[in-house]
Amino acid sequence: MTRRIASLSLLCAWLCASGAMLDLTQVFAWARMFGGYARSESVLEAARDTFDPAKPCALCRAVSRARDESNRQAPGPRPQGAEKILLVCENPTVFSLFRPRTGWLEAEALRPAATVAEVPVPPPRLPAA
Repeated sequence: MTRRIASLSLLCAWLCASGAMLDLTQVFAWARMFGGYARSESVLEAARDTFDPAKPCALCRAVSRARDESNRQAPGPRPQGAEKILLVCENPTVFSLFRPRTGWLEAEALRPAATVAEVPVPPPRLPAA
């Protein structure tokens, strides 16, 4: 049970952080508007009125204001020539102009692997019935 609650909490936090809550709210508003229009109009006219930008509902206007507010609070682009992030744990690659001497490890790697001989025993057979 606690695992399910933790998963739902993580999902909710992700939806809020990514801005998907505004998308879900917008879909809910469209569904509500379509249901309201479909009671008095045909399905085609209800769909046209639902997605008409000249006829937003109160929930659509609230979502639009929330999106504008989140865009204003978003960080701007980084200035040109921003400093690099230095990684303390990074191992720099060593560049050498000279070729290393061949040691016994490389000579061992060049030796061919031992071949495996075939097994002299024939494969098992099913007994005759």
